Order: sequence, then structure tokens, then C-alpha cells
Amino acid sequence: MTSFSPIVKPISQMRLAPGSAVTIPNVNWQEFESILAELGEKRAARLAYSQGTLEIMVPLPEHEKPKDIISDIVKLLLKATGRRYEPFGSTTFKKEGAAGVEPDACFYIQNYQQMIGRRRLEPDDPPPDLAIESDVTSKTTLDAYQGIGVPEVWVYDSGKLTLYVLREGKYILSDISPTFPEIPITQVIPATVKRSWQVGHVQALEEFESAVIRGSR
Repeated sequence: MTSFSPIVKPISQMRLAPGSAVTIPNVNWQEFESILAELGEKRAARLAYSQGTLEIMVPLPEHEKPKDIISDIVKLLLKATGRRYEPFGSTTFKKEGAAGVEPDACFYIQNYQQMIGRRRLEPDDPPPDLAIESDVTSKTTLDAYQGIGVPEVWVYDSGKLTLYVLREGKYILSDISPTFPEIPITQVIPATVKRSWQVGHVQALEEFESAVIRGSR
């Protein structure tokens, strides 16, 4: 009788094409931590982990433009409303034993003072107030955000912005952003992203600031 042994190779040897994703079930927390360490910080892949399921995603190059312009819009709106913030980019956020996720971008707003000067997250640090995802976001990713307790997640995909707001530990779909309740976020952001492909990043932001921010004063 022939016996077979499983072939084990490091995760770092996986070669994923841009725009692809792989889902790995039955990953325990220690394995997730080991994979994070193996892959290191300087990588294109984004990881999401929730309740034993690990997803590794490699974004398409064109997903950078929506992420960047949405992040800049958030900064403009926060400045216009007199609020300070700390951006934390694609930092790895974890809840011990349960969830881990790496946003495309994220912001501390309510707790920004606590995060000033923070080079590495501490175990008792709060989650960011707002996270941004560009391209398709899986159930694993949303479950991870929910497990970590991120109050608000924006997902931009195929010209549409979807808002997820945390209520009693669960995400609900919302047309209104709790962070910017006076702004029709789901309308103005897709329009500005589309405009940026036509006239460029800077001009699209200038038009947004003129129409949305100055126009509302």
C-alpha cells in the first residue's frame, strides 16, 4: 500500500497574480501569526483572518487610484469640519485569537490623540474609526472588521460605494456615514473617483472641494 505525505511549502513561495485571492481554511491563530511574520511587512498582498479562515489578496494596480482619492477626500472633509485625525494606512489590526485585517486605508478620528506618535499598535489600542477598502471585499474581510470592532467601513467597488456601520456588534448597510452625516457620501465619492480618471487626481479633488465643501458653507 502506497502512502502519501502532504507537501508543505512556505506561504511566501506562493505567487498570486494581481487581482487574485486565495482562501485557506482551518488556520489557527498561531499559524496566522506565523504567516504574518513569514510574509513580512513589505509586500503587495493584503491579509484577512476571521474564525479560522485566512484570505490572501493581491490588489490590481488600478485599485490604488480609488483608495488614494477616497483617502484624500476624507482628509479634506475632516479638515473642513475642524477635526483632527491620525491616518494608519494598511496597518495590520488584530483581535487576539479571533480576527486580523489590513485595510487599504484607515483613520483614527475620535481616538486620534491616543494614537499620536504610535509606531506599533499596543494590545489595548482601540480600532480605527473608519476603514476604506477598494475592489471586492470578501465576507472574511468584513467578518474580520466586525470582529475587531471597526465602527465604519467604506467599500468601493465597480463604481459604487457601500457603507457598513457597526450596530450592536453587527454590520448594517447604511446610506449615511456617521462620520460625515451631512454629506451624501455614497453619491459624491463615486462621482469624484470617476472624475479623477477623466481629469486627474488633483483637479478632481479641487472640483470636489469647490462643489461639496465650499458649496455647503
